[in-house]
Amino acid sequence: MSAGDETVISVMEIGGTHVSAANVDLEARAVLPGQSFREPLSGDASAEEFVSALVSCASRLPARRGSRWAVALPGPFDYERGIAHYEGVGKFDALRGYDLGAVLLSRLPGTDGISWHNDADAFVIGEWWTGAARGHHSVVGITLGTGVGSGFVRDGVLVRNGPGIPPQGRVNMLSFAGRPLEETVSRRALRRAYAQAAGQSAAPDVREIAERARGGELAAASVFARTYRALGTVLAPCLAEFDPTVLVVGGSIAASWDLVAEPLRAGLSDVAPAQTRRILLEPALYPAEAPLLGAAYLATASPPACAPRPSSASF
Repeated sequence: MSAGDETVISVMEIGGTHVSAANVDLEARAVLPGQSFREPLSGDASAEEFVSALVSCASRLPARRGSRWAVALPGPFDYERGIAHYEGVGKFDALRGYDLGAVLLSRLPGTDGISWHNDADAFVIGEWWTGAARGHHSVVGITLGTGVGSGFVRDGVLVRNGPGIPPQGRVNMLSFAGRPLEETVSRRALRRAYAQAAGQSAAPDVREIAERARGGELAAASVFARTYRALGTVLAPCLAEFDPTVLVVGGSIAASWDLVAEPLRAGLSDVAPAQTRRILLEPALYPAEAPLLGAAYLATASPPACAPRPSSASF
């Protein structure tokens, strides 16, 4: 398939520490071979440094005239207008009020237009379209990393309200033990809990904590167990009402699936054993590519797969 084929769409996924760019073949539901690139991205970058990193990564793709772009990135972001609203979220503060859409249109040669999508939405749609949730009628996807992202899907359509769906479809708006969920389930919360359990003033990153847990360290193993059992207890009422056939888990922390799956299932069983027992728990089949694939699908779905996620969406 040629790079200029109308069934190809260019996509980017912007994470807290990286940017990825790829060309997606819509007919094959796959990234074109050799046309996917990933580069580091600093959360403390200036607006110009941020844009330069995006353009640098995008420019590695073969040039295509009249190319369409779909971009998946976390909130808070105005997905209708392409304007960033990051403030007080620990990353990308330099972009507050920045018209990223207008700037990228001027910096990506030959671009016909850009559509913007929440990264958690793109992830769950990507896994439904071609990954671990393919063939499922009702799907919930969550991403575990800097925070907790989420998406609820029925028949390939993202849904924002209804039985079991938290406000705006955002699990991170829920609470555990009277506190916002991300005070217990997030990268920073897990590291803080480990530092307290191990009696340390500072904690290593999650990957190192996971290795210590696998090596038999009690403090590390207990932190993973408590954290993701807590997540299960919060998710259980949502899943019991929404009634998905599969829960797909992605994000950087899902790389430690061997430490996440069992306590997550235990937390679900603590609250709603009968209703959640039949739900499959699956790690993402394409953890790195799902947001890219999902963004491509959302950009071209007709009728539109969802209304834009409100600009207050959590980072």
